Amino acid sequence: MPLSAADLPALNHARELMAEHGMGLLGAWALLNLLISGYYVSRTDARTVAHHFHFMNVAWNVVNTLLAVWGILRAQPNSVAGLSLADSLAAQRSFENLLLLNATLDVGYLLIGLWLHRRAGSAERPERLEGYARSLWLQGGFLFVFDLIFYFVYHQFAAQLGG
Repeated sequence: MPLSAADLPALNHARELMAEHGMGLLGAWALLNLLISGYYVSRTDARTVAHHFHFMNVAWNVVNTLLAVWGILRAQPNSVAGLSLADSLAAQRSFENLLLLNATLDVGYLLIGLWLHRRAGSAERPERLEGYARSLWLQGGFLFVFDLIFYFVYHQFAAQLGG
């Protein structure tokens, strides 16, 4: 059923609210990681894989926290009501492309983790590379699943927009 002009503001509001909630979920993941790994990074021996794993998790999730806050502040569910259908489709495509780009980068993080893991065996400080690799697998894996699920959930709005 085609979207009526009267339904467009509500759809835009719901779409923008979904983006805001997604950034909230990313922020919750980041804060959980900061709490847990922040606790353990100071309580593990710097010569262990666990220390470097938690250290990388902290660094990684400082960035995730900043991205989540930026995304939440950027989302404007109450100010998208006036978007035209063309502008709505453009915003939809733009965000979907961002999610697909992020999913591609996430695969890169997983591959970098594999590369670090393989290098760890011949490194001067193998525990550091192995800890970083494990963190990249955890964080990259989470973000890959997050971005793909978010894409498919968000893409449902494209069908309603006729795009």
